[in-house]
Amino acid sequence: MAFKVNDGERGGWSVLLVSGELDLMTSPVLRQRVHDVVAEGRHSLVVDLSEVLFCDSSGIGVLIAARRLIRSCQGRLRLILPAEGAVDGSHVNRVLGALGVRRLFDVYPDVMTATEDDAEDEADPLSA
Repeated sequence: MAFKVNDGERGGWSVLLVSGELDLMTSPVLRQRVHDVVAEGRHSLVVDLSEVLFCDSSGIGVLIAARRLIRSCQGRLRLILPAEGAVDGSHVNRVLGALGVRRLFDVYPDVMTATEDDAEDEADPLSA
């Protein structure tokens, strides 16, 4: 599967749908797309990683940098990491957990849930 980042909007949120393998070769593409969104003045961002089949530390680095950038703009970043994915759950979710950084992110199972107005008040739906 080729790496792609498609963008859209939902309920005042910018949504980046990432698919393929997020690694050393492809992570700069996601980094640039996040920077483009912020440069356009959009500071509420959902990164949908439900179609990411593999993620290495450089991909995690991009997510952490995106969090830092969005927070510096007083924005909001939410990740889509479904409990069930390509094989046995979200690979990105497992990597974030293994590295001990999953707690840094607001995680939701799908775009609809992440972009609801009251989603900010909910506990992390995947941690239950």
